[in-house]
Formats: sequence, structure tokens, C-alpha cells
Amino acid sequence: MDLDAGSLIASLIVSSIGLVVFGYGKRLQRVPQVVVGLVLMAFPYVVPSVPLIAGIAAVLLGGLWLAIRFGL
Repeated sequence: MDLDAGSLIASLIVSSIGLVVFGYGKRLQRVPQVVVGLVLMAFPYVVPSVPLIAGIAAVLLGGLWLAIRFGL
């Protein structure tokens, strides 16, 4: 993990979103939200670049939106 400011801020933001999604899924006992929340909290620690962090987070959140939209 890089320790530059952009990477740290991106990791903090994505992990915070993951914490909220995880808490929401846990409270409602929804597996897709719990899984995406855990992944959002964990992956920024192993991905080195800000655009890659943002891209992966966007794909995960888009996939979660689709999963909810189609009734998972």
C-alpha cells in the first residue's frame, strides 16, 4: 500500500462506505450488503493506486445496486 495522501484518503472513504454498507446489511440480515461491505473495507489495503481503488469500488457498488434491483 502506498502511503501518499491520495491513496490514504481514497482508502478511508471507500472503507467508510464499506462500513456503512456492512452495518446496514448486518442490521437487515442481507447477505449481498454484508459481503460487499466487507470487500469494500478490505480491498483498499492491497490496491496501490487511487484510480484502481475508485474503479473497483464503483464496480462493487454497481453490482450491489444491480443485485438489489433484481431482488437478491
